[in-house]
Amino acid sequence: MSSLSVYHVSNPEIPNKVLTHLEDIAATLAEQGIHFDRWDATTKIQPGASQEDIIAAYQVRIDALMTDRGYATVEVISVDRNHSQVAEQGESFLEEYSHSQDEVRFFVAGRGLFTLHLDDYVYAVLCEKNDLITVPAGTRHWFDMGEHPHFIAIRLCNDPQGWGTKVTGDDIASRFPRLED
Repeated sequence: MSSLSVYHVSNPEIPNKVLTHLEDIAATLAEQGIHFDRWDATTKIQPGASQEDIIAAYQVRIDALMTDRGYATVEVISVDRNHSQVAEQGESFLEEYSHSQDEVRFFVAGRGLFTLHLDDYVYAVLCEKNDLITVPAGTRHWFDMGEHPHFIAIRLCNDPQGWGTKVTGDDIASRFPRLED
């Protein structure tokens, strides 16, 4: 189940609030300029589907988002515990960073924890199958795949060369809860 836990930066042990209803999560994040939505596939996706089949199942929504926001690139990311570089990749995302452009992810399967550092608050967004999150350019955040990563996500961006990641050097990510499997 998708959830949003909101913490004050001074108290990483106990969230101020925990939300589990789509409307509540979306409204709370929208107040901070973060878009959160849920999408359904227009066709059934078979296990082992190709990148092209996965994109085709959401093509209408992808096209609308690309047109509305000017995204130029769409790709499918598939990560599981057998992925050869999972541990190395996962660790690199656990430091607080920001991007020079929006980070848009739609979870086709599995889950991941986006944690956003906005002023004096930390918003931990557990994204699961059918969840779409748009993290605006410049937003300080980190991403946790969990100890046993498993997700398939569609990623959209403006620049085919990448997001222009900048690590902040702040150790805040080490003080907040991680994604538990």
